[in-house]
Amino acid sequence: MYRQLMISMAILFFTTTIGMSQSNLQKELSTNGRVSHLGIVGKQAPELKVKQWIDAEGKVTDPVQLADYKGKFIVLYSFQAWCPGCHSKGLPALKKMTDQLKDNANVAFIAIQTVFEGAHANTYERMVEIKDQYGINIPFGHDHDAEGTSRISSSTMNSYRSGGTPWYILIDQEGTVVFNDFHLDVDKTIDYLKTIN
Repeated sequence: MYRQLMISMAILFFTTTIGMSQSNLQKELSTNGRVSHLGIVGKQAPELKVKQWIDAEGKVTDPVQLADYKGKFIVLYSFQAWCPGCHSKGLPALKKMTDQLKDNANVAFIAIQTVFEGAHANTYERMVEIKDQYGINIPFGHDHDAEGTSRISSSTMNSYRSGGTPWYILIDQEGTVVFNDFHLDVDKTIDYLKTIN
């Protein structure tokens, strides 16, 4: 009986700690120290449905899948070409992260232009230009064709329930979303990502 009680308590402690660690990570890496009510923190990351991609060298490639990065910590960055915050903060932050973690094979970066407005300005061609402009050598996707959606035309935004751009989604090695917000503290995130091995 005592042994069974101790096992039950250990399981309860372990599951509570896991839940708290995801919530704490969201708070720790956030610039405002809060957990967003948007997004799907703590849930399994849905597979990407984006059809148009270019690879790290800027060449057209087959669709990128999260399954391609199984066992790696994944940073998904969502942007739009005409988004001022993406240019003033988001893309420079992504560049800083990719530069500082380029030698860590356990962390993967993916950028997606999640078009939910201004399709005339947030084009595939602009996505390619932005990748070149910032010199970010990771896969870039153009997400503007979600079938079966109502107002938002980005499948990524619908799947992850994100709230605009710039937006950061962090997925741990088990495929769980551990951060889903735009309030990302870049320096704290870099420090955290450097511990991933």
